[in-house]
Amino acid sequence: MEPDELRAWRKARRAELIAMRVDLPIEAHRAFCDRIEAQLIEQVPGLKSRLLGAYVPFRREFNCTPLLIRLTEAGGRVALPVVLGFGRPLEFRLWKPGDKMARGVYDIPYPAEGEPVAPDTVISPLVGFDAGGYRLGYGAGFYDRTLASYPAKPLTIGVGFEISRMPTIHPQSYDVPMDLIITEAGVFGA
Repeated sequence: MEPDELRAWRKARRAELIAMRVDLPIEAHRAFCDRIEAQLIEQVPGLKSRLLGAYVPFRREFNCTPLLIRLTEAGGRVALPVVLGFGRPLEFRLWKPGDKMARGVYDIPYPAEGEPVAPDTVISPLVGFDAGGYRLGYGAGFYDRTLASYPAKPLTIGVGFEISRMPTIHPQSYDVPMDLIITEAGVFGA
């Protein structure tokens, strides 16, 4: 596929997949989120002892916030991403409930203060995914660029809903595969 054709194809697929996710009945969304959270806890031993990079949910993504709150209350360390600019890697900053937040790209909250940290485990939201462990994100390349910038790749876990599964995302050289992908239907990957 030619680069312009691929960009158009990915843009169209993103729109379809986001619309399907947004249209999920609220009860199904909650049930799927509960299953994904249970899988995360089961499949990633010692989650509380890791420096976990996560995210603030957007457009009805998997809601990881309850898990992040429980982890911090149990003494775990959670970091949330900060967009420093388009074309640049994300910066992760430590977060716990009650921290001062600012609004960033797409009006997504992020820790307003704090030094950058390098998570050893990153939970990344999926717009789409394929059997090779490649994720289709929102198209700005923030997660791929960030993961590629670390000296040692953290454990990367893509989380999303089974309706986001695709035969292929047509991965490119800059796409970084996830180590695990977790949906409400199960765990896929290494």
